[in-house]
Amino acid sequence: MWTVRRADAADAPALALVAGATFLETYHAIIPVSDMVAHVTAKCSADMFAGSIADPASAVLYAGADVTDAPLGFAVLTGPNFPIDTDANDIELRRIYTLAATHGGGLGAALIRAAIDEARARGRRRMLLGVHPDNTRARRFYERTGFRVIGERVFTVGSARFVDPVYALDL
Repeated sequence: MWTVRRADAADAPALALVAGATFLETYHAIIPVSDMVAHVTAKCSADMFAGSIADPASAVLYAGADVTDAPLGFAVLTGPNFPIDTDANDIELRRIYTLAATHGGGLGAALIRAAIDEARARGRRRMLLGVHPDNTRARRFYERTGFRVIGERVFTVGSARFVDPVYALDL
């Protein structure tokens, strides 16, 4: 099993490890390797996670194995950054990933519940997220959770450009 908790500064290297692994698992068939390496190097570093953990406007959730606390997944909440109207009542679920070996076992649901609880504790009224248009597994998961499509955004990974649906969940 696993535990889900707020991440602390000491978790940043483990979060970087699982972030790179889950990004590779999710997008290996879609994104060219050179773009993937550049993205993971820039966006999945321990320094990036340390910055998010230290930022009072963000929250990083760590999912770890019960006995070893090895990283199995994570979620990152931040201020929204979308080309749609947002306000102080909104929060973005910037990232939520779990290792493929945990899929179907309830870890994703536990992470998203923890993210929703965190957003509500911060007084937010709406959670937003963007997802790759071909990531049908994730899209079905978000829709089962109650998210609905409210717009779209362009997301760039290296030379690859994607038009992602933007989802919202009223909290």
